[in-house]
Amino acid sequence: MDLDNGKCRNNSKKESWKTILLLAYQSLGVVYGDLSISPLYVYKSTFAADIQHSQTNEEIFGVLSFVFWTLTLIPLFKYVFVVLRADDNGEGGTFALYSLICRHAKVGLLPNRQVADEALSTYKLEQPPQKKNSSRVKLLLEKYKALHTALLILVLLGTCMVIGDGLLTPAISVFSAVSGLELSMSKEHHQYAVIPITCFILVCLFALQHYGTHRLGSFFAPVVLMWLLCISALGLFNIIYWNPQVYKALSPYYMFKFLKKTKISGWMSLGGILLCITGSEAMFADLGHFSYAAIQIAFTFLVYPALILAYMGQAAYLSRHHHPSHTISFYVSVPECVRWPVLVIAILASVVGSQAIISGTFSIINQSQSLGCFPRVKVVHTSDKIHGQIYIPEINWMLMILCIAVTIGFRDTKHMGNASGLAVMTVMLVTTCLTSLVIILCWHKPPIIAITFLLFFGSIELLYFSASLTKFREGAWLPILLALFLMTIMFVWHYATIKKYEYDLHNKVSLEWLLALGPSLGIARVPGIGLVFTDLTSGIPANFSRFVTNLPAFHRILVFVCVKSVPVPYVPPAERYLVGRVGPPAHRSYRCIVRYGYRDVHQDVDSFESELVDRLADFIRYDWHRKQGTKSCDEDDDASRSNESSSECRLAVIGTVAFSGPPAFEIEESTQPTSVSIEFPTVESMTDVIEMEPVGVAERRVRFAIEDDSETDVQTDMGVQLQEELEDLYTAQQSGTAFILGHSHVRAKQGSSLLKRVAIGFGYNFLRRNCRGPDVALKVPPVSLLEVGMVYVV
Repeated sequence: MDLDNGKCRNNSKKESWKTILLLAYQSLGVVYGDLSISPLYVYKSTFAADIQHSQTNEEIFGVLSFVFWTLTLIPLFKYVFVVLRADDNGEGGTFALYSLICRHAKVGLLPNRQVADEALSTYKLEQPPQKKNSSRVKLLLEKYKALHTALLILVLLGTCMVIGDGLLTPAISVFSAVSGLELSMSKEHHQYAVIPITCFILVCLFALQHYGTHRLGSFFAPVVLMWLLCISALGLFNIIYWNPQVYKALSPYYMFKFLKKTKISGWMSLGGILLCITGSEAMFADLGHFSYAAIQIAFTFLVYPALILAYMGQAAYLSRHHHPSHTISFYVSVPECVRWPVLVIAILASVVGSQAIISGTFSIINQSQSLGCFPRVKVVHTSDKIHGQIYIPEINWMLMILCIAVTIGFRDTKHMGNASGLAVMTVMLVTTCLTSLVIILCWHKPPIIAITFLLFFGSIELLYFSASLTKFREGAWLPILLALFLMTIMFVWHYATIKKYEYDLHNKVSLEWLLALGPSLGIARVPGIGLVFTDLTSGIPANFSRFVTNLPAFHRILVFVCVKSVPVPYVPPAERYLVGRVGPPAHRSYRCIVRYGYRDVHQDVDSFESELVDRLADFIRYDWHRKQGTKSCDEDDDASRSNESSSECRLAVIGTVAFSGPPAFEIEESTQPTSVSIEFPTVESMTDVIEMEPVGVAERRVRFAIEDDSETDVQTDMGVQLQEELEDLYTAQQSGTAFILGHSHVRAKQGSSLLKRVAIGFGYNFLRRNCRGPDVALKVPPVSLLEVGMVYVV
């Protein structure tokens, strides 16, 4: 995705068939790597312990029937035809669903939400909700704060299980591919060769991650295409050569016959069958890189038929070869003459499948971090051209160590499959629940449709989930333990972040205090720009008052900067900056709110600093031109605001796209938010902005035309003041920029419960000390950093 577009490719209304087919081809390597390698281990995991392959073939045909209908109902019907339509401006995944729900119902827990955020062009609603016919579900969700927390926990659970899948998929995929060596060497040599080879491949895979997917992915699509054609050809050969009547096993009758014979053992074996749909979630999670039509075509016409042929071919071979259960594997059905080439392709395909889930893990952790649900980690953007391709060093090496530990600890596909299956089904259940809410809240469909969707697909997934839980002592404990550990970390971090914001909100300083600072109090203004970072979108943060108390001076140009996340995937660059004054123009103090979506790339400090100065200059020009046609900022504030928090000037969206149109002056009362931008190449240019009022105040869309020949005394005087303010800004830029950040320590207040004291005093502070600081996250150079110590009592 191009950074300049701000939207996904699939937002374009018309795409040529050539483009769609190209995207469908490219999606093979990114989306379907994990799903396409499942034939390597499904039958082996299913027949590992619970059921035996008998002479009647009832077991193998029953398993084939289950595999066929599971692939048909979950990936094809649920994901391709329903879930993929629940995109958030073309983006998919757990956070996309949560973002959609938060925009259509007030259930989000992001603390610094503003009315101005709803004017973003990407903050679009599927249909404007009708207040008179508001859904009872929506009213219920908005009423109870406990439901907001429950929804967040559900999202965090899905996120943790995706991370768990990122740990387990590389291990089981590479191990299953390498295990094909068992047919080419003795058992004594095999048990000492497979584990080291698997670990070596995993180390190489993770060691290459810092090069980025765009470099590693150049051969992904050809490898997966070659693999799909390979398993399709092997499947057709086995069907024709061994049992052409195997297609009869696709009938649902064989499922009931299978369960009737195997009873509880057959139900428990479903934990192996569900592995046939591992990787289905990737179709939705990676939707932003491709289009809906491309993913639909690739799965429906290539991936789905290839997988069905592969499973039918293995079943046809096994129906004529009744081996003991421990010898059932993918490679026994491969003719000996092509076994080595197939082994090489399988190993390459397993690496591709692992790469896709590793990249997805990096992406979802970055999204969690942007929404304040994960400790700060270093995020490296590996591509300047392709949006969203990132690398997180800490997570990468942790995943590598855990993958190797799982491989050495489990040593077989049975335990790895049990662990992976539980993680996969949990993610799918979370997606089903969130999609049901989207159907009601976002698509405004009758609740009966959402309930039908939830009951139909939820019951199927619960059947597999219950079978996975029975394998708790045989590997399924791992994702549960990992999820509990990660959810504790994420929830404690999010809780403390909210409490810190509430503390800042209640302890902010009045604007009158700031305006009173001056030489009479021994306060000096030093050259340069001071950027005071805060989470507050209004008021003066307490860390600045502490800074001035200890060091009685601050910069000539003072900017209170709030870098915040909004519940949209992308914020267009033209709508990123909200700029306003803090106090009168002579004070040279400003507020700048920088908005990012949960998939946006944060700028490096050099480009951020220069762009911030440009946006401030644009705002200064706009503000002085606005005064030529309307009353001053101070008069407007006195007339419309009386409380302290609203005594700042309006915030204006300052963008980078020039407005063009006939000279005019008009004020339009607007009830619908509009996406606009502004540019000031010269002092006579036209401006088109949205001025954002506080909650409850109507938005006004204002357009001004500045006459070239207007040379009145007032305008001349304003022009001089405008030039002076711009000169002060650029002079301060030359003097240097200081970044003022809070260095916080959080402790629980007296009388808090033991659980809260442990979570805050030990858990959060331990994470804060051992994760990246805000200066690293914002990429602030140490030479320009000023840290202010703050103690938060929450």
